[in-house]
Amino acid sequence: MQKCDTKAPMNVSSDAFEGDIATKVGTYTGNVIVIQTVCKLRADKVNVNIVEGKPPTITLTGKVVLTKEKNVMRGTKLVVNTDTGVAHVTSIGAQGGRVQSTLQPQQKQANATKKTSAGGNSCTGS
Repeated sequence: MQKCDTKAPMNVSSDAFEGDIATKVGTYTGNVIVIQTVCKLRADKVNVNIVEGKPPTITLTGKVVLTKEKNVMRGTKLVVNTDTGVAHVTSIGAQGGRVQSTLQPQQKQANATKKTSAGGNSCTGS
């Protein structure tokens, strides 16, 4: 399973964006989608705090959905530290106030080689 690269560029799309130069906060609203390598985030609203030319934290609110391959996590708020890659998901009100996750077990390779004995003996089932 490939990891999210917190140093990779993020692609953000939304219905609208508002930037406040004084507070150095950018706000994306309406069907916001953030993609970084294999990770995809969706939310109603995303705040990006800019310090020294780079975003140290990204805050997503509303109907937050985080996906990585087939794994899915839902909540109402996600705060990501872009320096450390640490994320905190919470859920207030929605889903009974609980974070919901669907995590798929890691699959073994389909083409795994089987070990055979060199003696030539074999067993067959009937």
